[in-house]
Amino acid sequence: MATLDSKVPKGPIKDKWTDYKNKINLVNPANKRHIDVIVVGTGLAGGSAAATLAELGYNVKAFAYQDSPRRAHSIAAQGGINAAKNYQGDGDSTYRLFYDTVKGGDYRSREANVYRLAEVSANIIDQCVAQGVPFARDYGGLLDNRSFGGVLVSRTFYAKGQTGQQLLLGAYSAMNRQIARGKIEMFNRHEMLDVVIVDGKARGIIARNLITGEIERHSAHAVVVGSGGYGNVYFLSTNAMGSNATAAWKIHKKGAYFANPCYTQIHPTCIPRSGDYQSKLTLMSESLRNDGRIWVPKNIEDVTAIREGRKKPTDLSEDERDYYLERRYPAFGNLVPRDVASRAAKERCDAGYGVNATGEAVYLDFASAITRYGKEQAKIHNIENASKEKIYELGQAIVEAKYGNLFQMYEKIVDQNPYKTPMMIYPAVHYTMGGVWVDYNLMTTIPGCYCIGEANFSDHGANRLGASALMQGLADGYFVLPYTIGDYLSDDIRTGEIPTDTKEFDEAEKEVTDRINFFVNNKGTKSVDYFHKKLGKVMWNKAGMSRNAKGLEEAMSEIKAIREEFWKEVSVPGSSNEMNPELEKAGRVADFLELGELFAKDALMREESCGGHFREESAEESGPQKGEAKRNDKDFAFVAAWEYKGEPADAVLHKEELEFKDIELKQRSYK
Repeated sequence: MATLDSKVPKGPIKDKWTDYKNKINLVNPANKRHIDVIVVGTGLAGGSAAATLAELGYNVKAFAYQDSPRRAHSIAAQGGINAAKNYQGDGDSTYRLFYDTVKGGDYRSREANVYRLAEVSANIIDQCVAQGVPFARDYGGLLDNRSFGGVLVSRTFYAKGQTGQQLLLGAYSAMNRQIARGKIEMFNRHEMLDVVIVDGKARGIIARNLITGEIERHSAHAVVVGSGGYGNVYFLSTNAMGSNATAAWKIHKKGAYFANPCYTQIHPTCIPRSGDYQSKLTLMSESLRNDGRIWVPKNIEDVTAIREGRKKPTDLSEDERDYYLERRYPAFGNLVPRDVASRAAKERCDAGYGVNATGEAVYLDFASAITRYGKEQAKIHNIENASKEKIYELGQAIVEAKYGNLFQMYEKIVDQNPYKTPMMIYPAVHYTMGGVWVDYNLMTTIPGCYCIGEANFSDHGANRLGASALMQGLADGYFVLPYTIGDYLSDDIRTGEIPTDTKEFDEAEKEVTDRINFFVNNKGTKSVDYFHKKLGKVMWNKAGMSRNAKGLEEAMSEIKAIREEFWKEVSVPGSSNEMNPELEKAGRVADFLELGELFAKDALMREESCGGHFREESAEESGPQKGEAKRNDKDFAFVAAWEYKGEPADAVLHKEELEFKDIELKQRSYK
């Protein structure tokens, strides 16, 4: 059995990070120029890490599969970023942000990491303001805040509904400065396809140039993976279609443990699915729940009339509407945590109250907020006896200032004016709380290999609070990794450049090349998307918002069957020595097919409900503990490693039968 050492410092939780930084090993500024670091992924986590490490003096190689770091999926984040600055004077503090994050994660987070996250959150805002990020400001010019689900304070800093884009541009500008100085060598349109281990340490990667198809070797003294989450294992998700798990999965296959893979966040406010032809889903920011009220009709007759076009939602009076979140959870109302809001919407739709043609939609209505803001503005402007039209005009202007680009996006996609008729929303796969296991230094179980941002598991437990993804990505990249990586690299100041003409690089490149050659030479009859969609349906139906033992066992066998068919029947047109998007997708879907089975196995082992994992009782599950939330079991973490029958771990995947070697961990497993 492997022993996991989280390297969490001793002492009171509020002092751990400060004391740790005081005693950690450092690299002399004059020595940093002799050390190379590879950063895979250039979203908020990878981009901020690359910029900061280069600013410190390290030589950085940064890899992005997009044509520019500006296109990282972090750009799609809308609502905001949390920080414990207490600008609203409503009782926020470092401890409260820590507490809310741990509670929101259903007590599955590593508490020392989360407290550190809360500590450095305030620094993130100062850093980004200094970079010129145009956060929203109040009338007096101070930074504004709004509230998000699962908390009782306003701590979320935002830039309209495009916070991720603005923060990413800040990180990208910091990167560009270092690119111009020659401290970052940028590799756009490159994909990491394997990590290279030399003498037990991560010493480089094998990457493919996605334009020319050339396979490249890159060496470094440490490798940092910041490649995002794996929500696209479901096929339909709010993630960009190119978002994938390959970088994280490759390091897992070489010895980096995976933790909590089944903890997936289902976001409650997404534009509903419109048909089977869709390739992705669109997120509507959770910040909309500040002012939008969620409801369905009370009477099934009204639901039928709305679906058939005989009634409009605006025809229903207040008495004919069920504001079900306000009814069930009066303290939080529409701002309940994401998992609660998602399950409640699914429950209403499953009961037959869904309001669109597919029966999978509820309303998010801004009429009350527009009227409320309008009356307030009328008083501010000394307009007496303002007409309904004037009140609506004034109120709409306020809502437009706060959420305008979100409303515009909704109207372009749905072809309905959300100022005049309620938005329709439905839950969708969004964020993955699980990921690569890391210690307090953000190092994986492979020495010299680090994992940051959504790609690791450490901070969000079983359910992420809204506006915490951007916070974790930037905290890891700007303020945590640059300290902790120095402790490891201080032993490498005399190592010198890592050569790439070694047997370890030869073997890793051969493994990558063999797999690529298999794809382009296989005489299959089915497209990559055919298999991805099949996988996605199994994942959504049997490992989605709610799960049971029977469904998860079926999912595991069905995914295995899909994987076997994939290796026999997948067809990849084109060649390997050119730009070939289908070849890219083939490798990613092959990884998703393995991850999907691990995901289902993890979910099967958890006979509890917590956060984004709701365990239903199936016919096979009976007895007092089955299907019930056992929240005292808060230190359970699942870690799995791949083991191959008959051949070493670099055996060609499609030839070998895979099995799991489960490592059952005792309490405080991630210490």
